[in-house]
Amino acid sequence: VQLQASGGGLVQPGGSLRLSCAASGSGFSINAMGWFRQAPGKQRELVAIIISGGSTNYADSVKGRFTISRDNAMDTVYLQMDSLKPEDTAVYYCKVSGWNPLMSPMNFWGQGTQVTVSR
Repeated sequence: VQLQASGGGLVQPGGSLRLSCAASGSGFSINAMGWFRQAPGKQRELVAIIISGGSTNYADSVKGRFTISRDNAMDTVYLQMDSLKPEDTAVYYCKVSGWNPLMSPMNFWGQGTQVTVSR
């Protein structure tokens, strides 16, 4: 399974960005899709996750500003980021979790996309 993330960039505080991450490959059943981020000098943290039934979970710091969604037909996850703040600056990584045909759990990470919020 390969993940291709896109949509990062430079935006002013209060602006918006939309990240997308498309999964490709066969023989893998996707359960959860999510976004993590890592700022310089900090640990990678969960931003948002959406599971196959549609349930979502967000970090407290992004609740009310970010929205995660997924297109199951396209195996793609999106992160709509509104009201961006400088502290949202980080490299954003998508992660996909699921099972292979032997029902072994597997996790895959995207390559990361830079989000910079600055004037």
